[in-house]
Amino acid sequence: MAQWHGISRRKPTGGRKVQARGKRATEISTEKQFALVGEPKRKIYRKAGGNTMVRVMAANQVSINDTKTGKTTLGSIHSVVENASDPNYVRRNILVKGAIIETDKGRVRITSRPGKDGVINGVLIE
Repeated sequence: MAQWHGISRRKPTGGRKVQARGKRATEISTEKQFALVGEPKRKIYRKAGGNTMVRVMAANQVSINDTKTGKTTLGSIHSVVENASDPNYVRRNILVKGAIIETDKGRVRITSRPGKDGVINGVLIE
């Protein structure tokens, strides 16, 4: 369900404001969706001004950067191991920035924002 981010209809004192306008389409946020581990799926959104945003809905591969060698390789995602932002995301296998995932190359910390960037990049953890 979308959430409205418009101007409050109440004054700081708690009284009602008289407004001459209603809700605007630009004040409604996108629905809450999370990037999951699974078959690759992406969704394209139209934003204000005609700009587009690509959101990862599900992914099973990650671009892994090895800081020691400086090489970037593609690895497959097995599961989410740790997440400092929300422990619930570990149980639900939700991919967010800062999450630590288990891959075929080892443990990787996600450095991109899958919900905003449309890709999943990570750094190999030793």
